[in-house]
Amino acid sequence: MGIADDAVEVRAQGWRTLAALHGLIEAELERALAASVDLSVVEYTVLDALSRQDGWHMRMQQLARAAALSPSATTRLVNRLEDRALLTRILCADDRRGIYTELTAAGRALYERARPIHDETLERVLAEAGEQPELAPVVEALHGVALPVAAG
Repeated sequence: MGIADDAVEVRAQGWRTLAALHGLIEAELERALAASVDLSVVEYTVLDALSRQDGWHMRMQQLARAAALSPSATTRLVNRLEDRALLTRILCADDRRGIYTELTAAGRALYERARPIHDETLERVLAEAGEQPELAPVVEALHGVALPVAAG
C-alpha cells in the first residue's frame, strides 16, 4: 500500500469512527427523548431549529435542510407534529406562496422540557465515548470545535 492509499485508509477509518460515534449518540438521544418527552431525535431537531429562529418560524425548505430531510419527509414530519399541536403552518405575508412552520406554545413548552434531557444525554454519551480509545480522538476533536459567537 502506498502513501496515497494510506491517506485514503486513514480518512476512511476516521469516517467509520465518526459514524460509530454518531450512531451511539443518536441511539442514546432517541432512547432518552422518547422515554422522557415522547419525541424522536428528528422531531427534537425540528423543535430546536425553530426555537433558534426569530419569531419561532421557518420556511418548509429551510426546515428540511435543518433536519436533513427530503421535502416529502419534512411534510410528513410537520404533519405529525402539527397533529400533536406542537407546530402550525402559516402563509408568508410577503409571498403568499411561501409557507412557514411555526412553534406553538405547546411546542415551545415541550422543547423547553426536552432540551435539558437532550443536552445532559449528549454530555453523558460524549464523556463515556471519550473513555473508549477508538472514539476518544473524535470526541476530543468535537470539544475543539469553536462555536460562533452571537452578534448583538
